[in-house]
Amino acid sequence: MIFQKDIECMDRKALKALQLERLKKTVAYVYDNVPMYRERLDSVGMTPDKVKTLEDLKHIPFTTKADLRDHYPFGLFAVPMKQIARIHASSGTTGKPTVVGYTKNDLEVWSDVVARVICMAGGSADDIAQISFGYGLFTGALGLHYGLEKVGAAVVPISSGNTQKQIMLMRDFGATILVSTPSYALYMSEVLAENGLTKDDVKLRLGLFGAEGTTPEMMNELEERWGILATQNYGLSEVIGPGVSGDCIYKCGMHIAEDHFIPEIIDPNTGEVLDWGEKGELVITTITKEGLPLLRYRTKDITSLIEEPCKCGRTSARMTMIEGRSDDMLIIKGVNVFPSQVESVICNIDQVGPHYLLIVRKQGFTDTLEVQVELTNDSLLDKFSELEKLEKSVKDKLHSVLGLDAKVRLVEPKTLERTAGKAKHVLDLRGCKE
Repeated sequence: MIFQKDIECMDRKALKALQLERLKKTVAYVYDNVPMYRERLDSVGMTPDKVKTLEDLKHIPFTTKADLRDHYPFGLFAVPMKQIARIHASSGTTGKPTVVGYTKNDLEVWSDVVARVICMAGGSADDIAQISFGYGLFTGALGLHYGLEKVGAAVVPISSGNTQKQIMLMRDFGATILVSTPSYALYMSEVLAENGLTKDDVKLRLGLFGAEGTTPEMMNELEERWGILATQNYGLSEVIGPGVSGDCIYKCGMHIAEDHFIPEIIDPNTGEVLDWGEKGELVITTITKEGLPLLRYRTKDITSLIEEPCKCGRTSARMTMIEGRSDDMLIIKGVNVFPSQVESVICNIDQVGPHYLLIVRKQGFTDTLEVQVELTNDSLLDKFSELEKLEKSVKDKLHSVLGLDAKVRLVEPKTLERTAGKAKHVLDLRGCKE
């Protein structure tokens, strides 16, 4: 099922024409309604009349999360508050959040783009969807909620936490779709097993996972544990929330709603726009938002873009799975390290589980990396030679991927922190006295 076939399968030439028309309107709109944008566009001579082609986008200054915080809470809104129908905010735990506002039309667009994501993954009105995201200012839960209702699915808004109850209701209600972070879905599968149950005791067939980075290996693990098609969707509150892009059933890149968002890939260090297929930081320009339109928003997410049409029939550009965030990247002894690289290694080693923690310390003038990984079977703790052999195997495989030596510490099963929200994989102690 293709939710909006005329848009999702649009000829690329026609799509580019639509993007340009909407870009011109958006630049004029923010110029007239957002003082910060008027000032910035004037400073580089990019007044609305100068936007002639899509290539002119690269001459417009970037917008960053710092801009939203500097204008907290409503300084970048383009409409008066009486036109704002909903307010959300980022899920950050420190400092002031980034605040986003939606008009009624923005909410309608949001429901549409999320419905597309659901349909391209195979969701339909026949499904019962259990939403195990936390409800509140976080955009994930309500974003998927309204998209699922638009598709016609029955929604179970259980929120996150209380995992025993999650399993009970999943079985009793016959949920067929699970909406959560990948890490929470992983933890739920552990609780399922602790209750003496298997994937055959539930009716799940589809996972709609988002809100945190993941890897193909983790998605394969979830498919095996739950017996589902595990799909990923992408979004961020500043842009709209979930619905920016998502996997179709072929899982060969997340389709971007290009009629609403123009994607670019830039070199995160220089800001230079990169070509199709080159890896860099994703930048997004909203071209239909009314409440909080954003020009060239730097997401910090590292990915690449695919232009060729997909075998599902959709013609929209696709983004590859997020490799990591440019501000989450660790630089250790001059080597760039992403947590996802560690995850891809340990998910392929049978005797350790997919839970891990990276601890970075400074010894003298040198950075060190310790990787804590859980054993799947604590009986190994009594077999020193086997434990030592496994530790060396993990260390060697990490070295081949990371290009540096890391201390590996194998810990007892279920000792690393589980969470119903976004998993925390990095503990950076370089600025602390232990």
